[in-house]
Amino acid sequence: MRVLLSLSLIACISFANLAQSSTTSTKTAKTEVSKKKAVVLAKQTIDGKTLKITEKTDFYTVRILKSDGHVVDLHINKKTGEVKKD
Repeated sequence: MRVLLSLSLIACISFANLAQSSTTSTKTAKTEVSKKKAVVLAKQTIDGKTLKITEKTDFYTVRILKSDGHVVDLHINKKTGEVKKD
């Protein structure tokens, strides 16, 4: 179990680094953040299970269930990748 958790943590860190580098290139290339990148950015901010992602005109809303049972909505700007709590 601990091995799986460790591997999951390593994978999350790897994806976070990938998302960060992708976000930097996104800003320079002026392309939109994808849904997958939005989830990675949201999980960097709050750890938990992704329940739902909703696409709006300018942002994605990612709903996350935290380990303590609270549900948090995060808004990820499509152009900048900026994360804001609801």
